[in-house]
Amino acid sequence: MKQLLLLRHAKSSWEDPKLADFDRPLAGRGLKAAVLMGRELAARAWLPDLALVSTALRTRDTWRLVAAELPAHPRVAFTDALYDASAADILSQLRQADASSDSLLVVGHNPGLDDLANQLASPESEAKERKRLEEKFPTAALARFVFEGEWSGLSSARLTHTLRPRDLG
Repeated sequence: MKQLLLLRHAKSSWEDPKLADFDRPLAGRGLKAAVLMGRELAARAWLPDLALVSTALRTRDTWRLVAAELPAHPRVAFTDALYDASAADILSQLRQADASSDSLLVVGHNPGLDDLANQLASPESEAKERKRLEEKFPTAALARFVFEGEWSGLSSARLTHTLRPRDLG
């Protein structure tokens, strides 16, 4: 069984209007949320073999804080292709993932991540979790999916959980 974890970057700062979108750092609230999500991943043993992370500063910082809370350090691939990516672009990246990886974590951006999560959620998904996902996929939110098969054939998966920092702390 494969596990896919889709994590939206934590809350970013808009304090410096001169910064390009790509270069925005995390806000104080985002720093706390990323640590909280990392701790929750560790507590639930939802540990990725591989993390695919957008190269934007806020996603790299989110990953750094999440990874610091994990008991093991997975392989990580920072990729420009995930910045401002559509659902189709993200899915393309997932389908190219190493077949030996059983658990992938993507740290990315909306609207692509939200769109992909909603597209992937199969009819077998947990109804309560599907409803939560459809309502909103806020910063630092995580959607967990499981499926049988290979990454190269990923088209739908069972949504098992949605987590938001406000639900945890």
